[in-house]
Amino acid sequence: MELLAPAGDAAAALAALNSGADAVYLGLNEFSARESAENFDFMQLRTTVRLAHLYGAKVYLCLNTLVKDSETQRFFRTARLAWDAGVDAILIQDLFLGKRLKELYPEMTLHLSTQAGTCNLYGACLAAEYGFSRVVLARETPLQDIRAISSVIETEAFVQGALCSCFSGQCYLSSFAGNNSGNRGRCKQPCRKKYTIDRKGYERPAYALSLSDLRVGERVKELIGAGVSSLKIEGRMRRPEYVAAAVSYYRALLDGEDAARAQSALARTFNRGDYTQGLAFGQKGDLLSRDVQGHIGERVGRLELRGGRYFCRGRAGRGDGFKILRDRAEVGGAVCTEAGEDGFFLVSRDPLRAGDEVRITTDLALAKELLSARRGRKIVLSASFMSGELPVVRCGAWSFAGEAPLARAERAPLTRAEIETCFCRTDGLPFSVQFSEVVTQGAFLPRAALNAFRRAAYASLCDALDPPRTPLPERQPEEPEIAPSAPLPCAYITGEPTQDGEGICIYKPDDYTALPDRLPARCYLYLPAFFPQADIAAVLPHLSRFEGIYCEGYYGVMLARACGVALFAGTGMNLCNRFAAAGVIAAGAKYYALSKEISSREQQAIGGAGAYVLAAGAVKVMDLCYCPFERTCTRCDRRKVYTLRDEAGRCFPLRRYQTAGGCRFEVYNCDQLDCTAGDLGVLRDESVPALSGRVSRGHSERSML
Repeated sequence: MELLAPAGDAAAALAALNSGADAVYLGLNEFSARESAENFDFMQLRTTVRLAHLYGAKVYLCLNTLVKDSETQRFFRTARLAWDAGVDAILIQDLFLGKRLKELYPEMTLHLSTQAGTCNLYGACLAAEYGFSRVVLARETPLQDIRAISSVIETEAFVQGALCSCFSGQCYLSSFAGNNSGNRGRCKQPCRKKYTIDRKGYERPAYALSLSDLRVGERVKELIGAGVSSLKIEGRMRRPEYVAAAVSYYRALLDGEDAARAQSALARTFNRGDYTQGLAFGQKGDLLSRDVQGHIGERVGRLELRGGRYFCRGRAGRGDGFKILRDRAEVGGAVCTEAGEDGFFLVSRDPLRAGDEVRITTDLALAKELLSARRGRKIVLSASFMSGELPVVRCGAWSFAGEAPLARAERAPLTRAEIETCFCRTDGLPFSVQFSEVVTQGAFLPRAALNAFRRAAYASLCDALDPPRTPLPERQPEEPEIAPSAPLPCAYITGEPTQDGEGICIYKPDDYTALPDRLPARCYLYLPAFFPQADIAAVLPHLSRFEGIYCEGYYGVMLARACGVALFAGTGMNLCNRFAAAGVIAAGAKYYALSKEISSREQQAIGGAGAYVLAAGAVKVMDLCYCPFERTCTRCDRRKVYTLRDEAGRCFPLRRYQTAGGCRFEVYNCDQLDCTAGDLGVLRDESVPALSGRVSRGHSERSML
């Protein structure tokens, strides 16, 4: 079982390795879905790969942003150089671009990023067919689907860290709100802001879309039982002490040790919302963090007034930081100024009260302790230092011999203790040295020469543990040819399957468990990106009545093929370059919609026969796979559309629909769209009414990416 840790910088990578991680994942300065992390240049990447391999760990590189057409050649070159640097796998979001990379360099090991939204067996089978070795599961994937997917391809599942409000790869809120694409690693997290919803009990401004951090905890055993190969900790934006705490916690769980102290350390280093176990095990009441945003820390007690000063019982150190809550809401912060045996005193600029909840968010002593941990790779050496023979040390299949036979000692021959003492000095290398057989007889070797021999031996061992790769040849992929565009009928995404005439009807039902009997001609069934196996089973008997499926996820390729229906690849496939456009055509798509984040000019450059552009109507910016009303089903008014209002007064339609798995929700942009499609087909979304009455020019002048 692999424990996989985030590394936003070299310090976090070292903290992860010293705490027991089996692998780390990191990003370069471009093509990383965490652009705001410090990230790595190629020299830092090579150094980190070397270090990880000496620890016996792996390094996975995230090239998991959407790649524009003008960037594809640089993307291929970056992937090649990273592979030459020794990374063990490369994570990619664009399935079709990844397929082309694998064809170009079969030697590479590719993992499909969680941004690709793999949540059912169809998507997993397509990834395997296209040469990916592993899929990073969508965080929302149900346990039964995880078990099925793990039977066809290696899987990686998140167990700890931040949860996106939106289904991965389908969030465009930051993009449309401020031209900062989450699919390019630039998300400004508007989902973490305050909103109101026009439903009784939800009118008060709250963090209505913000989810608590994930902590699977003991339920990792269920993921392991379902066949998951790698347990992933989220957090490339988090500090090294958080990484150390998270790795230590799951290392303790996996090794069968008491994890209580490690759990406390984890809560103190970062904890949004006191945690949730996520959606893999079904939505629980603790999923949302409506009242507090950011790090909430660990509860240590209640505030008291002692001699006119703020006091709390418990243990803390001078300089430790605290967050103060009242009625679950944050009312201020505080710092420890004095600590005694029975408690500690706090100062705050905020007006606090006796009885307020005190939560520690910065524990200075703990951070120092976490970062001081040292873990060495166990190596078992055997050695032979015999007079008249070459000195030799061995470790498994590796061996290293000196250049000249050892001289015979005249007075004090070399002893086993001297050899072991020498080789226990590892010169900073992450080795924990043990010895099996050490043989010496009558040999003499000056101390300086013995030390030089040790250094040369360890240098050889390092090369054996991290052998250099033969550089891959530079290969330029041929630009795919795309047939020129031709006139296309307008396509309508609608909740009422009554569109007749020349247009293509894309029916988006309010209830996928109750599809209508009568359908118009040229009708496609709209399928969202998150559609686990139970949802697919509910619609399978009805697909033959549709001309095809309009699918927002890659899984639609295999589903359409299996059911013998046409495929209309939706905007959710995020087709941003000609390799992706040509790839979806080669995969059998009759029609395809280009990314709604690229400019009109970029759409025209890569679009061809069968290409559509979302040019009119509503713009879906989020797919919510959970209930923002916290499953209060008995009190739910079950309206089709609610209004989500931000602090600036902008109104976003919040659409509810039903699947076999229960209610799900979509968020639409506050403005509707009215722009040109040029020579490409017009896709119009009529799913929800306009709330503002305003329209946007869309991407005719600029690219969201």
